[in-house]
Amino acid sequence: MNEHASSQFDPQTSKDALEALTIDHIRAAAERIKGAVVRTPMMHSKTLSNIAGCEIWLKFENLQFTAAYKERGALNALLDLTQEQRERGVIAASAGNHSQGLSYHGTRLGVPVRIVMPRTTPTVKVMQTESVGGTVVLEGETFDEAYAHALKLEKELGLTFIHPFDQPNVAAGQGTVALEMLDEQPDLDCLVTPIGGGGLISGMATAAKAINPDIEIIGVQAALFPSMYAKMRGQDMSCGGDTLAEGIAVKAPGEFTSRIIAERVDDILLAEERALENAVSLLLQIEKTVVEGAGAAGLAAVLGNQERFAGKKVGLVLCGGNIDTRLLANVLLRDLARQGRLARLRVTLQDRPGALFKVMREFDAHNVNIIEIYHQRIFTSLPAKGLITDIECEARDREQLDALVATLRTKGYTVSPVELN
Repeated sequence: MNEHASSQFDPQTSKDALEALTIDHIRAAAERIKGAVVRTPMMHSKTLSNIAGCEIWLKFENLQFTAAYKERGALNALLDLTQEQRERGVIAASAGNHSQGLSYHGTRLGVPVRIVMPRTTPTVKVMQTESVGGTVVLEGETFDEAYAHALKLEKELGLTFIHPFDQPNVAAGQGTVALEMLDEQPDLDCLVTPIGGGGLISGMATAAKAINPDIEIIGVQAALFPSMYAKMRGQDMSCGGDTLAEGIAVKAPGEFTSRIIAERVDDILLAEERALENAVSLLLQIEKTVVEGAGAAGLAAVLGNQERFAGKKVGLVLCGGNIDTRLLANVLLRDLARQGRLARLRVTLQDRPGALFKVMREFDAHNVNIIEIYHQRIFTSLPAKGLITDIECEARDREQLDALVATLRTKGYTVSPVELN
């Protein structure tokens, strides 16, 4: 068996970790997976560059077959197995992109793949994994319980565990992203890369620093899950919450990847939820590409730290595009609301004939389109003859909306926009 095919790599020192993941391992992975994964396009975004104040280059890993870079590491680990290991099969714990990448390439290679997921996993993720050939085992209420069960099955059934990130040959496969980026644009000043468990940035930093020691490697975590950020600083920070970037919502970063990151990553930034939503929306509107929250984390960090990146040539990895369509619609509508193009105005009226009609005339005069109207007569603190009306409307821009609100107030109406966080 190849020395890096072990499913349980436990580096005793940073030197062990650094020796287990080198540019040679990543170049070997690139040769191994060549032709079986998409060499995704890398394109310059003029519009995003103008917005960000730096030169933005995008690596479209959301265009992989399973819509995420995870295929690279999963395939490299599969190809690193002995014939006996292939015949017995592999196992992983994942409710995300790793499960699909491993299942797809395992099926393609004739390697049985079991994926253990928590019982709470959304049905769509189970179906996506099964649709590309994986056998899903539902166990436990949390990921930790599913992970423990996967390790138990590994021993009981003689399977090989393929970790989503904390394994050298997985990280080597992910590092091929940086090889392709620097092959296309060797003069990049920095790479900005999302961090969950750390597999992607470990591989990319290893490749990039070997090619150009002066390149800056910046990691990005969701502010709700700053696990690697806290670990690198020796701080105790809480991790939890409903983040848009669930693909990097990792409470316990990898031990192997932590050692690589400590040596080869220059800094880690945090992205707030609002910034992640804005980045997802911008990428769809400007680049016409769908990314999940984790895939937009790099852009969110750059836009939130423009002085730091001013004038630099920045490479961003759009690492995945698996976002629920209803969630995507919600993100886009919320973005329109923040721009003032959609709004909900709460207007207090007297409950008498023609009251609502008079308000409607003001909307018509300002050419603001009404989408929905909600009346509230009962559950209100107003007198019995008063009512609250919520009016959802669509405007050209915030200036048009503000003009309407100002007119309504001058005519004696109490108007309050329902604000988003």
